Amino acid sequence: MSKFLHYGLPRLLGGALLGAAMLARGAAADPVTINIVDVAGNLALTQHAFEQFEATHPGLVHFTYSTSPAPQLLPRIKAMEAADRSDIDLVLTGTDDLSFGIQQGLWLQLFPGYAKQLPGILNAYSAGAAPMQKLTKGYGIEVVYSPAGPLLEYNPQTVKQPPHNPQQLLAWCQAHQGKFIYARPSNSGPGRAWLMALPYLLHDANPRDPVHGWSKTWAYLKQLNGCIAYYPSGTGAVMKELGQQTRWMTPTITGWDINPRKLGIVPKDFGVQKFDDMVWLNDAQYMVVPKGEPAAKLDVVLQVMRYMMQPKQQAMTYDDGYFYPGPAVAGVTLAMAPASSQQVIREYGRKNYDAWIAKYPNETPLGASAMVQAFDLWDQKIGALKH
Repeated sequence: MSKFLHYGLPRLLGGALLGAAMLARGAAADPVTINIVDVAGNLALTQHAFEQFEATHPGLVHFTYSTSPAPQLLPRIKAMEAADRSDIDLVLTGTDDLSFGIQQGLWLQLFPGYAKQLPGILNAYSAGAAPMQKLTKGYGIEVVYSPAGPLLEYNPQTVKQPPHNPQQLLAWCQAHQGKFIYARPSNSGPGRAWLMALPYLLHDANPRDPVHGWSKTWAYLKQLNGCIAYYPSGTGAVMKELGQQTRWMTPTITGWDINPRKLGIVPKDFGVQKFDDMVWLNDAQYMVVPKGEPAAKLDVVLQVMRYMMQPKQQAMTYDDGYFYPGPAVAGVTLAMAPASSQQVIREYGRKNYDAWIAKYPNETPLGASAMVQAFDLWDQKIGALKH
């Protein structure tokens, strides 16, 4: 995809931490190469800020960028760790690989061990973003935030009365075989939001316990499965099908509504419907560092992380609406964003979004262990039915 608080980063000249890093490497040393791997589409929001850091700190750092499907990252990290090498220095991830990596002991714990190098960050988050940072258990830094969803995105030419609740959605899906679609939750932001919000929408026994508390949810998803043709591996394929009008409706989140319409993948006039018992199942993306990062590189990575949390860099994450709104720290408004971002939100945003965000309750995704369980159970109980 196209893709607030002021606690300033010490500058290259005169900044104690950066100065120490330069002295440690020697005045004539080559820049430190930091290899960034993105498994969440986060570079659409942050690459310009990384590039600014490199440009404004000449001689300190050189970034390389690559992307990877989320399911392929952790085996790479494990192989890297087993070989005692450092091929990846900074990972940009969603809640999926954040959780998997915490569970498998792959990420460096940043807090409290490196709190002095990352001052102010934990107190800077907005009210909505702060609970999402707690999901890291100190193993990462939340760099962007979205209330997310789920919402229902639909083709207004073929869906004249969009559903308002899960029961209406099931009836619509059964009456329009193969026209409803969503992606495998473990590799899709909208899929995750849909899966983890359903227990709230269905008033299930315990929305935080997918093993023992989701009996209504698993029963509902099995019923819904009967009118779904297949489950794509990612959201991009879903949006392509929606735009080609092969499918007529899908669960979405704010950014996946705005950005594909801006890009022309989905027609601009497609509609969005909230659920009557709306719950925002929040989403976030994170910066994490693999364990075993060499000390000389880690010093620079910590400076970069701190820089990315400043208001100017945070305002850039409005981008083209991909993770609307985007900023994770308090006080960064759309008026602070680049003019191009402001224009995109004016043209492709939804007038109702800010009111809905203010009105309806927020829930965090499942914790690391429960999230892994939910994904595994979906694969076994639902996804496997299409193989």
